[in-house]
Parts: sequence; C-alpha cells; structure tokens
Amino acid sequence: MNFGYREVCLDHDTGKRHPESPDRLRAIRQGLSDCHGVRYVSPDDATEEQVSAVHDADYVQSVKEFCADGGGDWDADTVAVEATWDAALASSGMANWAADEALSGADGRDTPFALCRPPGHHAVYDDAMGFCFFDHVAVAAQHALDDLGAERVAIVDWDVHHGNGTQDIFEDRDDVFFVSIHEDGIYPGTGDATETGSGAGEGTTMNVPFPPGTRTSGYLAAVDDLIVPAFEAFDPDLVLVSAGFDAHEHDPISRMRVSTEGYGCLADRFDAFADRIDAGLGFVLEGGYGLDTLTQSIRTVHEVFDGYHPQEPDEDVQDAARQVIDDVRSQGFDLAEN
Repeated sequence: MNFGYREVCLDHDTGKRHPESPDRLRAIRQGLSDCHGVRYVSPDDATEEQVSAVHDADYVQSVKEFCADGGGDWDADTVAVEATWDAALASSGMANWAADEALSGADGRDTPFALCRPPGHHAVYDDAMGFCFFDHVAVAAQHALDDLGAERVAIVDWDVHHGNGTQDIFEDRDDVFFVSIHEDGIYPGTGDATETGSGAGEGTTMNVPFPPGTRTSGYLAAVDDLIVPAFEAFDPDLVLVSAGFDAHEHDPISRMRVSTEGYGCLADRFDAFADRIDAGLGFVLEGGYGLDTLTQSIRTVHEVFDGYHPQEPDEDVQDAARQVIDDVRSQGFDLAEN
C-alpha cells in the first residue's frame, strides 16, 4: 500500500497518559519496516477552505486561535498544543490525498492509506470531541464531490466507537452514504440502529451497534448482509474506510473480539466490492490503542493488498449479533441482491 504520512503529526502532543499518543504512528512505521511494497507519501495540507466545507468556519477559526495560544484541554479527552493545528490540517490533507489517489485508479499495491493523527471521526460540524478536531474522512468525501468529479461517496467506519462526527456532517445528505459498525453503549453514546438519516439523507445513514463481545464473524456478516448490498444499491464512485482498529480482541479500551486476521478479511471484502463496481477505495486511520494490535492489524491490511488471502473465521455468528443485523435490516434500507 501507499501510506500518507507527515512528521508533523508526531508533534501533536497529548501528554504521557493519553491513549492517543505519537507512539501510535511510530509503532506503525516500525511494524511496516520489513514489509514488501510499503511506500510513504507526504501529501500537502488541506486548506482552511476545504476543512470549512464540512465544518463551521467560526469553529475552524476557533481551533486555529486555540492552538496559536498554546492549546490546552478543549474538553476532558481532547487535547491540543500549538502544533495540533498543523497536524490536523496535514491529516485532512492526507485524507484528501487518499481520495485523489483512489479516484485516479490507484488500487492493489498502490491502494492509499492515510495515517492521520489526530483522528477525526468524532469531530462534529461545529465542535471537537473524542480526541478529534477535524473530520478528515468527511473533508476527503467533500473534496471528492467538489473537486474530483465524484457524484456519490460511501464511507464505512469500523472503529469501535460510533462515527458521530461523520454522521452529524452528512446525515441530511443523499450524496454520501455513511455506515458505522461499533460497540453499543460506549462513547459517544450515539449510533442507534434507528438513526438512518434525515430529510434528503433518509436511508443513507446506517448504524450497526453490536453488543460487547461480538466476534469477527458478526462484523463480516454485517458487511455481507447489510453494508455491501446497501452500498451496491447506492452505487458510489468512491469508498472510504474510517479504519479504526480498537475493536481488536486485545485492544485495551474495548470489549469487542475482532481478530488481526479479521481486519484482513474486512479489507478484502471492501477491496473486492470496490473492484466489482469500479469504485475507488481509500483508507483513513482512526483509533486503535494497543500498539502491537494496531501495528499487526495495519500490517495485515497492507498484506491483503500485496496479495495475501486472509483466513476466514471458523465460527458462527453469535445470536446477539445476528439480532442486531436483523434489526438494522428492518429499518427499510435499499439493499441490492448479491
């Protein structure tokens, strides 16, 4: 894969005890150091105008001023220093790069993966939260629509937390289909199956709130039975993955049970889907807080695009996970037949 990476993202200093630390990117780089076919790219920053296309302009200015004044605690979880402004613009720029590359036909070993930090999917239209200041995948989706000729963009968020920011930005839009698979009942407390969009965007938001302990088999069933059929009916030009790896079975902050190999299976599913409908595919890093599990999972995703065939799980879908899938299906989404 081709990885977007900017050194300035290491300068976003969250403090010694914060789970979202610069060591995440250092570990990823180290873990990929002996992998075949890894290439790093340093894309340009996003512009303030591009960020303001999905965020309130006054809010964007307030982040700029907050960082210029030295930063501090925006809220209990979301920390900034002076360099956070540059890191956030660089991260949105990397997400834009991923969209550019994907829509230009980069696939296989050239599939783009933006190593963003700080992450983005909790940043709502007019506020920062959950470690996030700008919603990078939303910036990239809007860039694709405004500047790259895309008519429809699909976003799947497999981070363990609900992508509330991305949903907030696009929930009343019919040109972006947003799907979040997440653990029910944890931060930020949103993402119920009944949240399906509003106005023109009714039916283009899908939430799959799985119970704690859901295994890889449940995630793959959601992809096969819900997400791919919904995306196929939507017919996007671009598929963006908000790729958090904190649903891993050994991640320290979640109770989900996705395996390292399971992330390879998820990546393989979306690669096959994008190839089948001739859509671009790009990845944008979100969470993942066990350094070893984060690194191993991204390494496995990379290897899928280098020709590796991940092993399907030998396990049944749990009854509780199947019930969630049935509940989501009952919301009346347009699901194409596979």
